Amino acid sequence: MPVLSIITINLNNCVCLRKTIESVVSQTNQNFEYIVIDGGSTDGSIEVIKEFGDQITYWISEPDTGIYHAMNKGIKASKGIYCQFLNSGDWLDGCQVIDNMLNALPDCDIFLGNVKNKLPNGKTITHKANPNVSFITFYRSTLFHTSAFIRRSLFEKYGLYDETLQIVSDWKWYLIVCGLNTANIAFTNTDVSYFDSTGISNSKKDIEKLEREAVLKQLVPAPILYDYEKYGFGIEQMERIKKHPLLYRTLWFIERCLFKMEKWKAKN
Repeated sequence: MPVLSIITINLNNCVCLRKTIESVVSQTNQNFEYIVIDGGSTDGSIEVIKEFGDQITYWISEPDTGIYHAMNKGIKASKGIYCQFLNSGDWLDGCQVIDNMLNALPDCDIFLGNVKNKLPNGKTITHKANPNVSFITFYRSTLFHTSAFIRRSLFEKYGLYDETLQIVSDWKWYLIVCGLNTANIAFTNTDVSYFDSTGISNSKKDIEKLEREAVLKQLVPAPILYDYEKYGFGIEQMERIKKHPLLYRTLWFIERCLFKMEKWKAKN
């Protein structure tokens, strides 16, 4: 049983697929299996896959119903203790990434590193792994899957990705596993991967918003959701303010003064 299963999904994206595959097969540590799930491409992707056929553990090319159907196929075909999803267009940040991650891998459910995003203007943004995961993490954002080693048994416990969703199924899965349950998460300040910012999740923000709202209403009790919608931003900001004692004490003093003033007005 390999420690890691790296899963790549692809559909008619042969140029970017080559970059993804090259970043995987060039790793100095090969203690992983590599799975490529293609959705029936007609643009030369199959030729690229065959070119690296001796370095790919398993691949298939057939029509699917969408991104998450393809990702679920990859999970079902995988045998590793952990899964990493490196979709076509994403790539690993250097040839020693897997070696660094596996050497640092603790006993945890999800092991997260940093993700880089190369913008069209050439600039690179690094998204640092956040060690403070809570429900508000998923209400405001998510966890990246390109830099995550996810214990495969979690998919057996909590289910596969919801194939009825177009964009936010990985977010929904994280919400269930980490936001509403107690998956054990560990972090490392290691730059793991580059994320393809031209993907569907960045091009259909309107659909993403609608899907997120529907999932929150489905999974989160209405009173809790109401509290986060009304107070969540304030809670998040207050946690940041607490890191600056002088500012925190000043705001606390102002708040107390305003409270006493309101009480005085009520009596008079």
